[in-house]
Amino acid sequence: MSYRITGLSPDLFTHLWPLDDAALGRQSMRRVVADSDRGFPCRVSLDNARVGEVLLLLPFQHHDVTGPYRAGGPIFVRERAGEAAVFENRIPESFLRRLLSVRAYDADGWMQASEVVEGTQLVQAIEGFFQRVEVNYLHLHNARPGCFAARVDRH
Repeated sequence: MSYRITGLSPDLFTHLWPLDDAALGRQSMRRVVADSDRGFPCRVSLDNARVGEVLLLLPFQHHDVTGPYRAGGPIFVRERAGEAAVFENRIPESFLRRLLSVRAYDADGWMQASEVVEGTQLVQAIEGFFQRVEVNYLHLHNARPGCFAARVDRH
C-alpha cells in the first residue's frame, strides 16, 4: 500500500511572520520560542522545533469541508520551515514517539473510521484504513492534546 504524508505549505503562513506581537494577538496567534526539543511540532516540516527556534502558535482550519466534520485547532509553524515535508511510504521520525489519533475520511469529508495508535504502529493503521474502499484520506492528530499533525493520502 503506497501512501504519502505531507506537511502544510509554508506559503499559508508567510504573511504572518512580519506581523508584530499585537497584530498576531488580535488574530488569536502568538510568536513563541521553543524551550525544549519536544513539544513544539512544526506542521510544515513535520519535525519538532529545537530549543531557541521561533514559531507561530495559531488556530488553523485543518479539515475545511462542508458538514459536521469540519475542524480546526492550534498548530505550531517554525519560522525556518522552508518547504512542506513529504514522506513517501515512511513515517516522520517525530511521529514514532507519539500516541496518534488516526481519522479516516471519504471523498466528501465524512469520517468513516478512527483509531488511536502508538506511532510505532502507524504504518499498520494506515495500510489497514486504506484497504477500505470508502476511505479517501486520513488525518493524524496528536492524541493527548488533540492537535492536527498531518494528512495522509493514497499514493
